[in-house]
Amino acid sequence: MTAIAPRALLAPVQGPRFDRIHALGLLQRRPQVAPQMLQALADAADRFDSMADAGQQHLRRLILRHRSRWENAACPVSC
Repeated sequence: MTAIAPRALLAPVQGPRFDRIHALGLLQRRPQVAPQMLQALADAADRFDSMADAGQQHLRRLILRHRSRWENAACPVSC
């Protein structure tokens, strides 16, 4: 299993609309969880798209703030 870089996790929310194609590509890298996550991904995309600009910016800042946790977290499975 390979780790997903925080930059890749931020990519779907970089623009004013959720990049569903990019997010689906990330899910394809994790086939063991992809089937269970499809509906959650669709719900998250719809919610992001309905957010005001300020809410979208806030979400981006939260992702960036937590990036260091992802980068410093030990891989739970042999990477």
